[in-house]
Amino acid sequence: MNRLVLSATLVQRSALRYTPAGVPACDLELRHESQASEAGLPRRVSLDMRAVALGEVAQRVAALALGSPGEYAGFLASGRNGRGVVFHVTAID
Repeated sequence: MNRLVLSATLVQRSALRYTPAGVPACDLELRHESQASEAGLPRRVSLDMRAVALGEVAQRVAALALGSPGEYAGFLASGRNGRGVVFHVTAID
């Protein structure tokens, strides 16, 4: 199963655009910071992740203020030309 739920802050987003099929789309960057346990030891975790939202979710992202925290859910896929990983956001809480 390919499902990711990430507590993150919206740090960057593009202007709302439309795909050739007319679907709203928005590119964004999310920042996550937390502490996790690994091998019984605490570890500080910090990451920035490229993401994209389509449809109604893209419209919601376009209305969010930068710096807004949230819980983002979706799936991971290869980026264009197989470069890197992109988080496809399908829901925001």
